[in-house]
Parts: sequence; C-alpha cells; structure tokens
Amino acid sequence: MRTLLLYPEFPKTFWSYEKILELVNRKVLLPPLGLVTVAALLPQEWEMKLVDRNVREVTEEEWSWAELVVISGMIVQKADMAAQIARAKTRGLPVAVGGPFASSTPDAPELELADFKILDEGEITLPRFVEAIARGDRQGTFSANGDKPDVTATPVPRFDLLDLTAYDSMSVQFSRGCPFQCEFCDIIVLYGRKPRTKAPEQLIAELQRLYDLGWRRSIFLVDDNFIGNKRNAKLLLPQLKQWQIEHRYPFSFATEASVDLAADDELMQMMAECRFDSVFLGIETPDESSLETAKKLQNTRTSLEESVDRITSYGIRVMAGFIIGFDGEKQGAGNRIVEFVSRTGIPAAMMGMLQALPNTGLWHRLEKEGRLIQERADAKGVNQTNLLNFQPTRPIRDIAEEYVDAFCRLYEPNAYIDRVKHYYLKVGRPRWQAFVPSALGKPALPSWTDVRALAIVIWRQGVLRDTRWRFWSSLWTIARANPQNFEQFLVTLAHNEHFQEYRAVVKREIEQQLPLCPLTPRQE
Repeated sequence: MRTLLLYPEFPKTFWSYEKILELVNRKVLLPPLGLVTVAALLPQEWEMKLVDRNVREVTEEEWSWAELVVISGMIVQKADMAAQIARAKTRGLPVAVGGPFASSTPDAPELELADFKILDEGEITLPRFVEAIARGDRQGTFSANGDKPDVTATPVPRFDLLDLTAYDSMSVQFSRGCPFQCEFCDIIVLYGRKPRTKAPEQLIAELQRLYDLGWRRSIFLVDDNFIGNKRNAKLLLPQLKQWQIEHRYPFSFATEASVDLAADDELMQMMAECRFDSVFLGIETPDESSLETAKKLQNTRTSLEESVDRITSYGIRVMAGFIIGFDGEKQGAGNRIVEFVSRTGIPAAMMGMLQALPNTGLWHRLEKEGRLIQERADAKGVNQTNLLNFQPTRPIRDIAEEYVDAFCRLYEPNAYIDRVKHYYLKVGRPRWQAFVPSALGKPALPSWTDVRALAIVIWRQGVLRDTRWRFWSSLWTIARANPQNFEQFLVTLAHNEHFQEYRAVVKREIEQQLPLCPLTPRQE
C-alpha cells in the first residue's frame, strides 16, 4: 500500500519562531512525532512517504504515487487539514484522519470528507484500521472506547521519513497522561489521568536511532508532564545520563512538567546531569483564587516564584504558560502576570486568553451553563490571537485589552533584555559538564550559519535599535557574572526577534476582533 502521510500547516503562533528559524536556516521548530509514530505502527511492508506542509508542498508526483492518504493534526491545524482532505478526495484517494483534533471532535465538519477516522491512541485503533483495509472496507471509524494502550509496546518512530535538516529540534515521547485534574486541560481527556511510560530501554533506543541518523542538536520530550510518574522518570534518568556520557552528550533536552518539580531536588539534579536545559511550566496565573477555580490546586501548594527560582538554580531554564480570563478573575490580571514574569525573569512567557477545549471539564460546565459562544468554539483553532470562546464573568473587551497590553509589555525589546539579564544572573551552572571534563575536547568552531545569525542579532539589537545600550551592557554583565551560560543567554536574547514580530500579530488580530465584543459582562 503506497501511503502518503501528510502533516497540515500551522498558523503563526507563539511557538512558530519564524524569525529565529530563518536566522539559523531551518524551516520548522519540531517534527510531526505523531505521524512518524503512526508510520512505525502501520505494516512495515507498506511503502510510505511523509510530507510536512510546514516544510514544503506535496508534489504532483507524490499525489499520483499515493494509494492512501493519512492525515493527523491538532485543533489549530484544522483549516489546512480540511484543505488537504479535499485535495486528496478530488484525486479519488481514500483518506484516513487521526490525531488530537479528530479524536476530540470526530464529527467536526472539517473531517466530513474523510473515509476513515482513526481515533484515540493508534496502538489500539491502527491495527483495526489495517484489518479494515485488508478486508476491502471503504470507510470506518475506529475508537478505543476508553481503553488506553500499554506504551511499552510502542515501536521506535520512523524518524528516517523526516527531512532532519528542516527541523531545529527533534521530538521523542516518554509518557502519556497527567495525574492532575485542571478543568481547562484536554490532556487528561485524550490520554487519561494515569501516566503511562515507556521502558527506559525504549527511549534510549529512540535516541540511538536519532544519533545513528546523524542528529546532534536538541531534543524535546513532548510529554505533557514528564514528571507525572516520578518513579518511572527516576528510573529513566540514570540510564539517560549514562548514554549521554558514553556518546559525549550529543543532545540537550527540553520538556514540560508540573510546578511540583521544584519540590524534588533529587529529580532536578538528575535532569540537570542529563542535560535538560529547559522546562515548560503551566503556571497559568499568580492569582490563587483563579487557580482554585480552574482546579489547578498543585500550583497553590507552594510559592510559584520560589519554585521558578529553585528550578532555575539547577541550570534549567524555565519557560511558562499564562492564561487570562478565568471565572471570578479580578481586573488587572494581565498586569499581575507581567509583574510576576518581571520578578522571576522568565524569558519565554507564553500568554493567551482562556479557551474551552472540546470535552474538557470546562467545556461541559460552560455548555451546561449556556455560556459557550458557538461561533468561536467552532473557530479556526486555539492560539494566542483567539478571543475567549465563552462568555466570561467580566467583559470580554476588558480581558482582551488587558491581554494585548500585557503581551506587548512583556516583549517590548528593552524590557525583554532587562528581564533576560535578570534571569541569567540567577541561572545555575550547567551541571552535566562535570561529567565530561575532557570528553568534549576543545569547543567546536561555530558554523557560518551561527556566525551569520549572531551578526544579524548584534546588528539589530546592538546597533540599529534603541536597545543598543542595554544589549551591550547585558552582554558584559553576563559574560562576567555567568560565563558558563553566556551562549544560552545570547540565544535567549535572539528569541525576541520572533517575539517582537509576534506581538504585532497579537495586537493586530485581537484589535480586529474587538468591535465584535459585547460591552457588558454576563449577567448573573
């Protein structure tokens, strides 16, 4: 079976990093891990080609070659997902769809032309789809009916189908699921509240495969909560550390975790020794009452500010997500987020307005209360330029204006440099380097691409803009105070090339929607 695997386009988002990728001559931040995992789960005698539409277009030759089209994507990709389904159907090709969007909303109009819907986790539903194809079925829907697979049987993804030169980082997955019950989160809907992990040997095999393919850059563990099962994470990390030492630490790692990581010194030490250099935390808001409303109680048990500082002290850079628009939220929530980010110094602070995702606890509660705004609930997807898709307890216009103001202040170029300098004065030494005192030898000479990128950043931030004084002052300060993290500091400064452009996108797109906002809050 000649199978064409398609990954739809992403709209511009906080994480798309176009300007940064352009500097280093890469196309996309991360690859479609879900699709290369699907490819590994399909019969290996099938011929397969994969096209990531964020990298390039599908060629006419590929359309003509295909006998089956498999498409997977997230909610934010649904517009292009529909377009690619339609393109395949005009050529008379059978189409199978899956992934988070199809699994959460299988009856969505964007999917109506698809012949097969492969829902939930593929370890369970893909074999049923393959059996249907073998029988000659022309359509079908395959659901796990609440069952969750044992991911210790998941094969190594087909990384060989990717154009590795197009991506800034690679992706692997160790666990699925999260033990918490945040009302707005769809992870527990899709993957359950009992985290399931692969065996350490499986993840090591995936890393070895990437290493054998020539990969030598960063790797993102896409787990929604890497420490959801702390016991198994601690079983993995010693083996990961040993593999890194044996291979001279070819990879740095990033992942996502819950804030309670800060309470486990052993775990942070182990991660730092494996070369985890960043972690994304869902902080959401410094307002404790909003956290309680959202059932994110794990964020209320300790000081969020102290938690950020503790993780930072281990040399692990904190990235964080923030949300505005919770029920009962008081005026000034955006300003409180800006103040929190400024105090902690978190460089990459993703911020968005609350969205009710399909089938979450928040969605069902708002639906019962008659508060979903259907045209927005059915809109293009979820990113930082969407208004709330429900009627909040204070005016949407107020929330939107606070959001735009806060986002623009967070990424004002001078404020960003000040924040990054403040943060890197606190970042601990890279602890993994203690295990390779001579293994890495002399530092490798920078590539022409790296030299060019650095020159562009220096020209823009250190010469052209009014940030010039702050730029050079901050470089001098960090070079003296924290030389071991100076390279990462420069990279983090460069990220504002993207954020500066993206804040203009947020401002423009939100302001275009503001005239449609009601002027009064929901009446109780």
